[in-house]
Amino acid sequence: MRSRYLVPILSLLILFSIMARAQTPVAAKKFFQQGQKESEEGNFDSAFEDFSRAIQISSRLDRPKHQTTLGLNRFNQSADADRITVIDPFTALAYTNRGVVRLKQNDIVGAIGDFNAAIRISPRLTAAYVSRGVAHRLNDEVDEAITDFSRALMIDDKMVEAYNDHADALIEKRDLDGAERDLNHALALNSRSAEAFYLSGYIQVLRDDLSAAMKNLDLAIALKPNLAAAYHARGTVFMKLSEFDRALENLNQALKLDANLPITYMNRGLLFLLQGKDAEAQRDFNECQRLSPGLQPDLEKRILFAKEIRGAKTR
Repeated sequence: MRSRYLVPILSLLILFSIMARAQTPVAAKKFFQQGQKESEEGNFDSAFEDFSRAIQISSRLDRPKHQTTLGLNRFNQSADADRITVIDPFTALAYTNRGVVRLKQNDIVGAIGDFNAAIRISPRLTAAYVSRGVAHRLNDEVDEAITDFSRALMIDDKMVEAYNDHADALIEKRDLDGAERDLNHALALNSRSAEAFYLSGYIQVLRDDLSAAMKNLDLAIALKPNLAAAYHARGTVFMKLSEFDRALENLNQALKLDANLPITYMNRGLLFLLQGKDAEAQRDFNECQRLSPGLQPDLEKRILFAKEIRGAKTR
């Protein structure tokens, strides 16, 4: 199952202010800055082209003379790192940012290729390891993700995002104690990490400690009101407490913030089913299946269970 939480992808983009180097060509810096701007505005195709040009300008590639810069095949560009003869470390940063853009475009394989290129160029670039770990999580490769988050933390043991991502992957493996240790580290470094409070709340949901879960989720939402996953989790707590109106309010808010949460559609559909709103429930189940076909077996089991509960209440 894909991650319930990921560091917001654009936050992984490396800021121009920390990467500019004197030897970097001015044109490369310009395209890098443009790529940042386009990414922040959601113009990912343009951002991809800008970061690609920054890579090409800041590197000298041993390519055939007849091949033009604009003629590079999109899906082979990350392989260019193998043919770079002179390179500015800046290029690794541009590869990392282009990989992040690929993730936003749902090109996971291409993203991993870019992160691999960045790491070959700059083996201690923590953002590349975290970004590649995120890509592995999106690809349901939990063990590989854990390895990458661990590598980032070996390089920088004060990287809050890496602790949060590592914790999330451990939750997927049901290593709740290990995840809790990670989150304690994260909160010790940043007592206002909304993601850490959210994940702590999610652990408490899994442990069925609903009171503790609610406290952590309330804190997460107070710190970051646009954290969709926290609303989803809080809605789940309200469902467990049979407070269906408040559950629906939170699930609706989660989907308002992020319309691509299949499990939220599943839970809201189950809530509608328990309330006898079959048409609304079916719409949510259809959307859940569209977004994540792999959830079908789990969805079917939960629908049967919800129908049994509803049937018992009407007897």
